[in-house]
Amino acid sequence: MADDKKNPNAPQEGALNIELSEDVAEGIYSNLAIITHSNSEFIIDFIKVLPGVPKARVKSRILLTPQHAKRLVNALQDNISKYEQHHGKIADTGSGPGPNMPMNFGGPTAQA
Repeated sequence: MADDKKNPNAPQEGALNIELSEDVAEGIYSNLAIITHSNSEFIIDFIKVLPGVPKARVKSRILLTPQHAKRLVNALQDNISKYEQHHGKIADTGSGPGPNMPMNFGGPTAQA
């Protein structure tokens, strides 16, 4: 007689097996993101700016379709809401180009 109980460790149908290598798992610190877009993609450059250093390098670049960019925004909004429910409101120190950005970086303008 066949055992009808499912193995809880067996992969579920339609599940995606995601591998995270050790070097990627360490992550890359970023305190500035510059977002540009064309008609077919969004580009997010993650940068680490250090005080007193007039030059900064892009540490990571992510390219997304417009649909995936919108999904990312929705996922971030959902996670921020959950975070704030548990830990309290995150202080908004300002947004956009200007004095609140490190060394007054304005970032490039979007091009199609």
